[in-house]
Amino acid sequence: MSNARVHPTEAERTDTERTEGCPECGGSLVADEERAETVCADCGLVVDADQIDPGPEWRAFEPGEKEEKSRVGAPTTEMMHDKGLSTNIGWQDTDAYGNALSSRQRQKMQRLRTWDERFRTRDSKERNLKQALGEIDRMASALGLPENVRETASVIYRRALDEDLLPGRSIEGIATAALYASARMSDVPRSLDEVAAVSRVDAAEFKRAYRYIVRELSLEIEPTDPERYVPRFASDLGLPEETERRARALLEAGREANVHSGKSPVGLAAAAIYAAALLTNTELTQREVSEAAEVSEVTIRNRYKELLDAAGAMFPADA
Repeated sequence: MSNARVHPTEAERTDTERTEGCPECGGSLVADEERAETVCADCGLVVDADQIDPGPEWRAFEPGEKEEKSRVGAPTTEMMHDKGLSTNIGWQDTDAYGNALSSRQRQKMQRLRTWDERFRTRDSKERNLKQALGEIDRMASALGLPENVRETASVIYRRALDEDLLPGRSIEGIATAALYASARMSDVPRSLDEVAAVSRVDAAEFKRAYRYIVRELSLEIEPTDPERYVPRFASDLGLPEETERRARALLEAGREANVHSGKSPVGLAAAAIYAAALLTNTELTQREVSEAAEVSEVTIRNRYKELLDAAGAMFPADA
């Protein structure tokens, strides 16, 4: 048998250094938290560097601030009726090791899920909120809206519920209106037709609900900028960047010439894309733009000429 000594690993050396002291002089080791290092108090040798700080990422300068910032668990969210603070029993009929539960245990877990669901929605207001927030999440997913829009829509619906604006109106109608308002406030607008297409209520009811909550909640919603629709329409149509850039320039010229006044933002965006395609020799028909933007071809024909006039461009011969 060989008596050759096996060299210790880095982890073993580090553990030895921490227990026996400095490897150079044998002095005691101290932790320098500001530099994330472990150093020898006698000779200054850096024994360990780039240590991970297990503390919080925030700073507090007084006890009250520390208590206020302290937290544990997942962050709260307005997108759940209980703000995500309650527990949730999973649907899997397995234990912590992945083993299947017996028939008796499955029945017990089902009873626990039923009671847990009842306790999470204690009254009609919470049941209302749970249904509405689920509807908002469903529509937002269908429309491809980001999480911040869903969060804002949930806050708007909560305000409407707290101020007793729902009697006489459907949950789905107010939820749809809250999502549409949130999308506009977050600068990721969707057209009325797009939102109505994924809603469970008809367009007339949704529009009435929207006007109602905007008035009653005093929401500050600016007119939609047509340029906000251009990137999405251009992406759906597979247009080059030059065409998209020219469409933005046409809309900017139209704004300076006051062409936007009283016009549908979606119609203007669709017309700008069609006009830009003509100016950049990109193959694109009015029908294709009409289907992507969900506006009529008549609207595109009327608006694109106004935008070209405002930009001082000559009509293409085939227009």
